[in-house]
Amino acid sequence: MEFLTSVIGEINGIVWGWPMLILILGVGFFMSLGLKLMPILKLGTGFKLLAGGVHAKEGEESEGEVPPYQALMTAMAATVGTGNIAGVATAVFLGGPGALFWMWMTALVGMATKYSEAVLAVHYREVDEEGNHVGGPMYYIKNGMGKSWGWLGAAFAIFGAIAGFGIGNGVQSNSIAAVIETNFSVSPLVTGIILMVLVGLVLIGGIKRIGSVAGALVPLMAVAYIIAGLVVLAINADQLGAAFALVIESAFTGHAAQGGFAGAAVWAAIRFGVARGVFSNEAGLGSAPIAHASAQTKDPVRQGLIAMLGTFLDTIIVCSVTGLVIVTSGLWTSGESGAALTSAAFAEALPGVGNYIVAIALALFAFTTILGWSFYGERCVEFLFGVKFILPYRILWILAVPLGAVLSLDFVWLVSDTLNAMMALPNLIAILVLSPVVFKMTRAYFADKS
Repeated sequence: MEFLTSVIGEINGIVWGWPMLILILGVGFFMSLGLKLMPILKLGTGFKLLAGGVHAKEGEESEGEVPPYQALMTAMAATVGTGNIAGVATAVFLGGPGALFWMWMTALVGMATKYSEAVLAVHYREVDEEGNHVGGPMYYIKNGMGKSWGWLGAAFAIFGAIAGFGIGNGVQSNSIAAVIETNFSVSPLVTGIILMVLVGLVLIGGIKRIGSVAGALVPLMAVAYIIAGLVVLAINADQLGAAFALVIESAFTGHAAQGGFAGAAVWAAIRFGVARGVFSNEAGLGSAPIAHASAQTKDPVRQGLIAMLGTFLDTIIVCSVTGLVIVTSGLWTSGESGAALTSAAFAEALPGVGNYIVAIALALFAFTTILGWSFYGERCVEFLFGVKFILPYRILWILAVPLGAVLSLDFVWLVSDTLNAMMALPNLIAILVLSPVVFKMTRAYFADKS
């Protein structure tokens, strides 16, 4: 087992090394330039479309399973998770405050990647034998790049179906169980069983139930967390200017050892900022377009404009709140990391309350991630084996929830994190190959609007 862990650890170091980080940033930068910075310049347009996308446009109800808004919320259910609380704290702990700056940069170019993924997902989606619209990297690889590339789509689906059990299920239920036990003294097994029942009740209804639950829960939990974070930042207002200056300065100069902080060079700030940014918003991994392919829309570009908001909201808003709370608290040098660091930073400003806010937020974020990733896994399995395998996969998914809550998941985390990176490779290749399609459709859409 130690040998296997060592081997996978070596592979993980390669797939999440500099080449992958450069590829993810490079594809995002290339798409941003090709789109003439449209995702940033048209951010307001995206929000207007989102406001009008709560319900499907007349005549488009049969074009998908959920309204455009619910498709975004399903994708955000999977992306707004432990990365927004524990991931940001880990990035700051390992890379210093400058890591937050590189998370922002990752998100800005990642908006173009996420936009492109959704455009391709809707454009190349199919209707399965049950009448559901299915799409994602495996479908735009097959239908856009040709059947000779089908093996690349199958590789993505295999990686996605397996990785989901770790990063989208076990790791999330384990995080919920740990934080509930620490703050409320509830046994992990009890938490796992309750979670299993709740997840099962939602998943029985398929994408429509997931979409409706995500549409109600994701905005509520995100807004509540952001408000709590803003309260903390208001309390720490005198430190806010210095915190921003420290973030910018550390991004380009690194940061020397201080207190319990081991010190970090510029490369560490970039590496951990980019890696944790991608882990949080999933731009380039190819997961979110699976949800957007189910949107009730005839226009791929319109859904792409809505999809790119997920990256902006996840990283520029939610992750920034977490990061700035940590930096303004001064506790990033305490030696704490992960969720414990975020919890301590909130508790510093809100004694007796802050740690509970983080605990509840982490539990809700992780719960919705389990729901969102279950849908991704089901679509991957359907692509490989057909619709008859969805139900067995769903049952396995539900049964895995309590196991994740009680088991040590270091190995599972390592394997799923490695497979997560390997999902990105086929997807990023497809985005580059099909980029002319994205550029052409985007030009045509805005030409019609002018």
